Amino acid sequence: MGRHFEVRARSMASTAAKKSALYARASKEIYLAAKGGVPDPKSNLNLRSAIDKFKSMGVTREVIDRAIKKATGTESVAYIPGRYELIGPGNSFIVVDTLTDNVNRAISDIKAAIKKVDASFASVAYNFQETGVFVFASNGLTQESIEETLILNDIDVWEISLEDNEFQVTVNPLAYGVTRDTLYELGVEEFKINEIRLIPLSTITLNEENLVEFQRLLDLLDDVEDVQDVYYNVELD
Repeated sequence: MGRHFEVRARSMASTAAKKSALYARASKEIYLAAKGGVPDPKSNLNLRSAIDKFKSMGVTREVIDRAIKKATGTESVAYIPGRYELIGPGNSFIVVDTLTDNVNRAISDIKAAIKKVDASFASVAYNFQETGVFVFASNGLTQESIEETLILNDIDVWEISLEDNEFQVTVNPLAYGVTRDTLYELGVEEFKINEIRLIPLSTITLNEENLVEFQRLLDLLDDVEDVQDVYYNVELD
């Protein structure tokens, strides 16, 4: 599996505009997690997961606290999820997930982005598989202890690997919640990645010209306020 699912996290927040977009994504996701339960990450594991996710991306404590505080107020914001599938440069496959309070704005901004490169809407989600993904520091844990604990909890484990002192665990997405809870109980204090993601069933490499255009498309999508996640089948490393 490698580190394909980490590419977006590594590339985000490289400019002021991208940092602003990242903070907006974090605020929405943390707000929803806090609004859906108690505003305390010790008691609300969905909130704890969201905080861990965005802390690993460099989101500041101030942004996190502001989103939680907003969730405790009387104002309620309805965020609507969306998914858009694209064929990009070099016949690359891209899936864009949005979270927005204005669907028309989200669609308009995505259309504006893909018009600037060789991309169009198309059905490509068949090339991806929903996967529960967890990445965390080893901190004395062993692969054997993790595997044994997960299996004893009847979790459908797909893969466990260790790279650069970090464990990567993938599971059936239906087992995401119980896996997260079990890993916390096992002693994992913080996750670098902790979510259900779309993982490509196969990947491609692009020539230099198409790769430049593909990277440009990712940058354009990163700048769209309502884009929450972008998945693709291109090898960038």
